Amino acid sequence: MDWQPEIPRWRQVYALMEERIDNGTYPPGTRLPSAHDLVEETGIGQVTAKRVLRELREAKLAYMEPGIGTFVSRLPEAPPAR
Repeated sequence: MDWQPEIPRWRQVYALMEERIDNGTYPPGTRLPSAHDLVEETGIGQVTAKRVLRELREAKLAYMEPGIGTFVSRLPEAPPAR
C-alpha cells in the first residue's frame, strides 16, 4: 500500500475494506480476509488488522461468525439522487 503518514494505518486499511464492500468486490455474505490475510496483504501488524475487522463490525458493515470468520453484512449504499 501507498501509506499516507498523516492518517493512521488502521483507518487507511479500513477505508480500503469499506471501498471494496461498497464497490461489490466483497458482496453481502462474502467472507472478508482474516486478520492474518490483512497482515500479509498490507503489511500492518496483527493488532492493527484485528482493529480494522472490529471497526467494520462496529460500523455494521460486517459481522463475525465465531470460529468461521468475518462476513459482509450489508448492500452498498445507493449513490445520492441528483
